[in-house]
Amino acid sequence: MQAWVTDIMEQFGYLGIFLMMALENVFPPIPSEIVLPFGGFMTTNSDLTVFGVVIAATAGSILGAIILYGIGLMIDVETLEKIVDRWGHILRIKKEDIHKADAWFDKYGYWTVLFCRMIPLIRSLISIPAGMSNMKFGLFLLFTTIGTIIWNLILIYAGVMLGANWENILGFMDLYSSIAYAIIAITGIILVVLYIRKLRKRK
Repeated sequence: MQAWVTDIMEQFGYLGIFLMMALENVFPPIPSEIVLPFGGFMTTNSDLTVFGVVIAATAGSILGAIILYGIGLMIDVETLEKIVDRWGHILRIKKEDIHKADAWFDKYGYWTVLFCRMIPLIRSLISIPAGMSNMKFGLFLLFTTIGTIIWNLILIYAGVMLGANWENILGFMDLYSSIAYAIIAITGIILVVLYIRKLRKRK
């Protein structure tokens, strides 16, 4: 995977970076942790510039995010309600749960999109619930762009600073991903526990 990604980028330059980042958003197994640092490294031994790489990478990321947002729009609340009507007794989910989740995303979704754009894997998938909640497209685009630029700048400049040793960042990113996923898992567990306690108090 890594060799294929870097070959495409070397062969097509900015276009290759744009395509890899668009694919990375739609197909998360292509990691931005390879595309962006290598793009930064390429600015040290080719005609590519840091500004050009940031623009190409950001444009590709936004295109991928828009595609997933569109997919989310097709999976609306009514569709989920139909699923719950049929499978809710097995999944232990009620229609009320869907509406609560939708209301929560309406309230905090923009900040969720912003911060999740800086977490590997989740940075891509967050666009789907944004679409499902019918988040205002203009604001979705704004927060997605801000989060994407921050993420892209950090990894591209890391590639510039490390130069030929750009691959050294991959180990750090694995650690960062593990910590981020652990925090998300712990937060999820805490929310589930709090929700269960709330239900018990009602009973």
